[in-house]
This record gives sequence, C-alpha cells and structure tokens, in this order.
Amino acid sequence: MHAACYRCCVVKGVDVIGWVSSLVLLGTLGQQVRKQWQSKDSGGVSTWLFVGQLAASVGFSIYSFLLENWVFLTTNLLLVLNALVGQWVTLRNRRRQQPSDAVPET
Repeated sequence: MHAACYRCCVVKGVDVIGWVSSLVLLGTLGQQVRKQWQSKDSGGVSTWLFVGQLAASVGFSIYSFLLENWVFLTTNLLLVLNALVGQWVTLRNRRRQQPSDAVPET
C-alpha cells in the first residue's frame, strides 16, 4: 500500500475514535441539560459549572482551530452551545422556583 494512502486511511480511522468519543460526551451532557429542562429542577447545579465549561470550551475551540483539529473544534463549539443552554435552563428553573412577591387577591 502506498505510504500516503496508508497515512490517509489511518488518520481517518483515528478520527472515528475522536468522533465517537465526541458523540458520547455531547450525548451525556445534553441528556443532563434535557433532564433539568424536563424536571424544571436545577438543584445542586452550580452556575460555575457552566461558566467553567464555557471558558474551557472557548479556549479549547481556539486551540483546536489553530491546530486544525476539526474533531475537537466541532466538539468544543457544541460544548459552548451546551454550556449556554445549560446556564439558561438553570436560570429559568431558579426563577420559576422563587416565591412570587405578588399578594394574592382575596
């Protein structure tokens, strides 16, 4: 087999490992946000979780772009989106759980 063809096939095989791992990670985190959305409960979820995830994912996105690593760039951009949605769901749930200041009509 020609060396260039072999290298191309090996890189694509290696990328499959990255893509599958990416799907597992994104599916896991997405499921957690979905669970919070459906249950309308974000108890025990820290805002810092999403702030840290957002900061790390933006940094890793820039790093992945500079390295031209499209698997990790795609993964980290989707993780940015997950962090933003997760933070929004958490804030929404907390607002809904706050007692209303309105005085009930009698």
